[in-house]
Amino acid sequence: MKRVKNVAEHKEKIAVIGAGSWGTALALVLADNGHQVNLWMRTEEQKNEINERRTNHKYLPGISLPENISAFTSLKEALEGTDTEIIAVPTKAIRETMKKISGIINNPTTFVHVSKGIEPDSLKRISEMIEEEVPAELLKAVVVLSGPSHAEEVSLRHPTTVTVSSKNMEEAEKVQDLFMNQHFRVYTNPDLLGVEIGGALKNIIALAAGISDGLGYGDNAKAALITRGLAEISRLGTKMGANPLTFSGLAGIGDLIVTCTSVHSRNWKAGNMLGKGHNLDEVLESMGMVVEGVRTAKAAHQLAKKYDTNLPITEALYNVLFNSVEAKAAVDQLMQRLKKNEMEDLVDILSEQMEQK
Repeated sequence: MKRVKNVAEHKEKIAVIGAGSWGTALALVLADNGHQVNLWMRTEEQKNEINERRTNHKYLPGISLPENISAFTSLKEALEGTDTEIIAVPTKAIRETMKKISGIINNPTTFVHVSKGIEPDSLKRISEMIEEEVPAELLKAVVVLSGPSHAEEVSLRHPTTVTVSSKNMEEAEKVQDLFMNQHFRVYTNPDLLGVEIGGALKNIIALAAGISDGLGYGDNAKAALITRGLAEISRLGTKMGANPLTFSGLAGIGDLIVTCTSVHSRNWKAGNMLGKGHNLDEVLESMGMVVEGVRTAKAAHQLAKKYDTNLPITEALYNVLFNSVEAKAAVDQLMQRLKKNEMEDLVDILSEQMEQK
């Protein structure tokens, strides 16, 4: 039987940790649904702007924020009276942030992480990092929210569809109810690993797509990158234990398309600058916001070795980012690879799935 719930009947106080564009946009969705949102950020200037002028101009220019969003620089004050926390900080800040939160909370808490990345060296997904940093008695559930969703469009209340996943699907369904409204549709997916892997690795392919556009290679090349990029994500994800069908959904092909083709995409923008001849340091300095795909490229390079998986686009991008290979030379190397049958990937994925069973 399908669950039936009127979300308007149940209001909560929810903390959103991180007031960048995505954290602010999600705070707006929750506020639209009648929840009281405590939005945490680091600077007094940003806090005062939100509380006094009801704007967050640096990250979401032109958007007015409702009165049921309150800004805080005190993490303790932001967390007070909440048991659901939306974690919207970059992957590299997850451990530090969770350690601080663990020292403040004293009740079982559901953490909804909305970032997309993998930690280099440890090769941990974000849900695993949270589980390592939060004591078991304080951890009710970790839920991931992912899918094709640019903050700029969410804040304008344009139709957006995402998915949530967790080891605890009851909590995932509760998070689904918190966010669901006429503009923001939320599905559930039990494949936590696949949802996280799809969300992280698509940023690598988006960087490559940006490079292709920066080189002026056009639609043919980008379509090929997206298609073969999906094959790489599916190949590695399935080897890691994900359900291959996940990569045909919102957290896979959906997120991949939007991140590779939209002018809102930070990863595409960074890749575009690389394709036009800027070096990595220049690109990162000019962006002003975290480009998750750069750090994730290191992790994916390590994962490819660990799982003995061929990821040619990922390896080409890794060489551009970290081995000083020119972007055009990397593309030439991709085009000159040995010929193969396109269906080999599908056979490999199906074989891997059968072995896991």
